[in-house]
Amino acid sequence: MFEFLKGLDNDIRQALRIQLRDLWTHTSTAIEGNTLTLGETAFVLKEGLTVSGKPLKDHQEVVGHARAIDLIYDCLAKEETFSETTLFALHKAVQTEVVVDVYKPVGRWKNEPNSTVGVVDGKQVIFEYGRPADVPLLMEAWFELYHDLVQAIQPEDDQQALNAYVRLHMGFVRIHPFFDGNGRLARLIANLPVLKTGLPPIIIPREQRKAYIDALSAYHFSVGQIRPGNELVPETMELRPIIEFCKEAWKASLTLVDEAREKQNNRL
Repeated sequence: MFEFLKGLDNDIRQALRIQLRDLWTHTSTAIEGNTLTLGETAFVLKEGLTVSGKPLKDHQEVVGHARAIDLIYDCLAKEETFSETTLFALHKAVQTEVVVDVYKPVGRWKNEPNSTVGVVDGKQVIFEYGRPADVPLLMEAWFELYHDLVQAIQPEDDQQALNAYVRLHMGFVRIHPFFDGNGRLARLIANLPVLKTGLPPIIIPREQRKAYIDALSAYHFSVGQIRPGNELVPETMELRPIIEFCKEAWKASLTLVDEAREKQNNRL
């Protein structure tokens, strides 16, 4: 567990965890529209203070996402089975805005349909996610996929870890089980098997937001709306670009690990 942290002195190990937390939090929230820079995100998480001129919501989002990362690490460290209960706790962490609305439940499945608009081949298309009534069955299938992938994966096998990340990410996004926060959650929980193999998380870069969304849109359009009994992540030609995109994105966290190890080696 957390093999990428082993062999590092305490200060370097802690610094690396902070770097990964800050980058992961900044990029994932920025993809969803958060305006805090990486430096501002690091400042908020370190000092617990706000940045003048930035929305309170943006501060709450980064604090909530960082808390969700802690929950992910705790789940793995305690070797707890990842379950619906843990997922609901993660949703409560990332969905920090207090909303008293029966149609926007926090820590529970959505109860209204949700969709998004994407552009495929220059044409705007509406993509519908899993129907609310289907979510319990669809998420049951998603958890089965998760456990199958985790059981089959080998320590530090980067190709297996990458494939597991993409399949869990895409399956979760197709279902979109919550009224909000699905993207941030997908990028968190798809990393569970990656971290479990001892590798650092795959972090989608903010700068590649459009390419990321375009790749998701192309895949959604190719497979259509998901229904119970459907394959969660069908193998289509549109899946390969997503795998390659995530492989390239992974270099950011792998580079941070390499730099930490170089600092450690310089102490010898």
